Amino acid sequence: MTAPEVELRAVWRQLAGTQHERLLDELLAAHRQPHRRYHNATHVMWVLRHIAALVAAGEPVTDMAAVQLAALYHDVVYDPQATDNEARSAALAAAAAADLGWPAARATAVAQLVQATVGHTADGPDDAVLIDADLAILGASPAEYTAYVHGVRTEYAHVPDAAWRTGRAQVLHRFLDRPRLFLTETMQHERGARARANLAAELATLSAA
Repeated sequence: MTAPEVELRAVWRQLAGTQHERLLDELLAAHRQPHRRYHNATHVMWVLRHIAALVAAGEPVTDMAAVQLAALYHDVVYDPQATDNEARSAALAAAAAADLGWPAARATAVAQLVQATVGHTADGPDDAVLIDADLAILGASPAEYTAYVHGVRTEYAHVPDAAWRTGRAQVLHRFLDRPRLFLTETMQHERGARARANLAAELATLSAA
């Protein structure tokens, strides 16, 4: 088992104890799929770490366990050629919550958290923490950001270069057009400027290609 998987297992056991190991095994197996170069267990590990760091910094959450379960499942379905990954991931997250014995309303809340990662807009503090943890890579060091971009491009190897440049540029412009890149004050303060620089630098490389 890889080090990231060990961390995922530890978080799972905080949520579920030693029960429902089958669900955990299925979750880990999904993140080992060979086409994943960025959206794998390492990414989920960092999302969980960033959630913990944001909460430790004072960012509020109303249901930490729900945020953690949503983080574990937010990319469980990841098919670069599909358009319903988040919806399918949300359904699996809700089913997992139900299997853990959580009330229906709480299972629905977990699914809604996963769905919030589609448009990266928040309806509450839990959404904001999860989304910022998911997008923290945007404000990483230039080397880490470059590795992330390479990983995602590899996942989308089926897309021709010209189409990739067009589509990726649209994504970057949507982020750069936002007044602020992160939703929490902590992440915006710590990574907002670096994220804007990373995105602008990547956009320049796409324009020059």
